[in-house]
Amino acid sequence: MLAFALRRSLLGLLVVLLAVTTLYCLVHAAPGNPIDILLGPRGSPAMKAALEARLGLDQPLPVQILKFLGSLLEGELGIDIKSRRPVADLVLERLPKTIALLIASLFVAAAFGIPLGCFAATHRGSAADRVVGVASVSVISIPPVIIAIYGLLLFAAWLKWLPAVGAGERGDMADQLNHLILPTLAVALNWIGYVARLVRASMLEILNEDYIRNARAFGLGEWKVVYRYALRIAVSPTVTVLGIGVGYMLGSAIFAEIVFARPGIGKLIYDALLVRNYPVIMGSVLASTVILVVATTVSDILNALIDPRIREGQES
Repeated sequence: MLAFALRRSLLGLLVVLLAVTTLYCLVHAAPGNPIDILLGPRGSPAMKAALEARLGLDQPLPVQILKFLGSLLEGELGIDIKSRRPVADLVLERLPKTIALLIASLFVAAAFGIPLGCFAATHRGSAADRVVGVASVSVISIPPVIIAIYGLLLFAAWLKWLPAVGAGERGDMADQLNHLILPTLAVALNWIGYVARLVRASMLEILNEDYIRNARAFGLGEWKVVYRYALRIAVSPTVTVLGIGVGYMLGSAIFAEIVFARPGIGKLIYDALLVRNYPVIMGSVLASTVILVVATTVSDILNALIDPRIREGQES
């Protein structure tokens, strides 16, 4: 198990390195220049050249990439070209808000999606199964930004049940959880449908396996057969999908944090993109990539713990 976890961790580091290098090139290839945005139309060519040299943007792109990677090895993410604050400080300020949103979204997706999928599989062909199927497909087809906007209009503007913007008062856990409900709904609702459909399909396949029929033949109760034996194996693909789904949830979190003015990594990336703030963009994207790699690595390790056949196949 230790060797399996080590291989997954090393692969994750390689993915981070490749992703950061690729994204650095893509960000610089995008139209727009931070020098023009910072100085405005009145900036003279001499002023632009001086600022470009001070920020290191006058050097060839490969040199900039190598310097950025070298800074990463030293634990530096660069300096914000607007506020002149260390990018690491900006990212660390925003990161807990995004991680809290992702954890809450994963919890809600699993807490509602797994029981719904299991219920639909054990009531195959019934009216309840059809209702769960229609509801799952319906929520999957709604874009997260639409869920965020209508959730804001309904629960915050009209009913006034929940706060509209922000992340809550610092130190007030109840207020922070209250501000977390609507963004979590916007990010997690799609995934409740995905998880429910996936668990249903997996459960139907598992319930037809020989060992399930043998367990029933030995007189084990239906609840024990379904929820102790079948669900343990059926949930394995769901763990993998949720691990990969963290990347999609990060994309949804950007829209949610913009709509609800939540000060997280997604909002930081959006604000930095508007002014082509390269250091902040790269620092934020690096943090997002690390979150994704950690999530997929953890999901692989959890799958290996749930189903030993996975790590045995890797070892062979």
